[in-house]
Amino acid sequence: MKIIDKYLFVNIFLGFAAAAALLLPLFSTLDLVSELDDVSEGGYRLIQAVEVVIMTLPRRAVELGPFIALLGGIAALGQLALSQELTTLRAAGISATRIGLTTLAAGAVLALMLGAADEFIASPLQQKALQLRTQAIASADKGSGKEGSVWARKDKQVVRIGNLRLGRIPTHIEIFNFDESDRLEEYIFADYADIQPDGIWRLNNVQLKRWSDGKESIQQLDQMPWQSVLRDTRLKEVTLPAESLSASQLHRYVQFLKNTGQPAAQYEVALWQKLGLPLLTLAMILFSVPFTFAQVRSTGLGGKLALGAIVGLLIYVSNQIVVNLGLLLKFNALAVAILPALILLAAAVAIVHRFDRGHS
Repeated sequence: MKIIDKYLFVNIFLGFAAAAALLLPLFSTLDLVSELDDVSEGGYRLIQAVEVVIMTLPRRAVELGPFIALLGGIAALGQLALSQELTTLRAAGISATRIGLTTLAAGAVLALMLGAADEFIASPLQQKALQLRTQAIASADKGSGKEGSVWARKDKQVVRIGNLRLGRIPTHIEIFNFDESDRLEEYIFADYADIQPDGIWRLNNVQLKRWSDGKESIQQLDQMPWQSVLRDTRLKEVTLPAESLSASQLHRYVQFLKNTGQPAAQYEVALWQKLGLPLLTLAMILFSVPFTFAQVRSTGLGGKLALGAIVGLLIYVSNQIVVNLGLLLKFNALAVAILPALILLAAAVAIVHRFDRGHS
């Protein structure tokens, strides 16, 4: 049995490789076409757009993991079915459930590989790509940079950072301090800040306004120390989209948002989605087993792959609808991100088991 499991395992991973070789160039081309909209002379150049697409390729591979699992499984098992090898295995007494378990084991290895790639390769490279893209576009756009604004709150203090120069220097900083009655008592504006150790920022070119007993006072200061509500590492993370952060970064940022009384639902869902991706990958690879065994002679391998692609697309769209509805209706983040994957995995297990019983 170990020889058969190894043989199936190798063929399934060859199917994964074939599916990845088909999907990644296709989606990378679409990504490059999308990047071309922002290409301009003296700013974001074509070579930089190509570099960004290449750097985000691991992220695209992680996102397509469930599709790669489904199509790769169908391709591998379908090829074995066409060569009558699966029929021989069934005739030798090996059940569809047994083949499904081997397929599931291959999917588990793929899921672990995708998880490790997400944490240590895809997220760092995507973040560098986003910084490269942002800096290149900003070099040709001398606007105010409000698009990159960051808001934060802690206790009675609200902060807005207009932009990050070079990805690390906060500029156009506004600090609003409120009293216990939620009335504005102090307003600070600074052109930029130098980040010091222990969370201290040195504000430069500062305008300070205070209100007391109905009177307003204004001060102009060259420099002013300020205890930031954002550490330097947090500052880098909050300027990036949630999907570009690794699981560890998302966990830290969710804790920070909760500790400072800010909404964290979007980042919680993104975190649980990363943890739910392995479950979705397992469900999709398991779905390839009934795809392969059902109506082997009536449907060719090409037809099964096309049907698998449609099913995968429907599952992806449905999952996105559930996530967005969950955010809109403020459902539990864990349920929104994990429950659909668990339901799909349970359905796949039930279908394989029922198929095996029906053909025993």
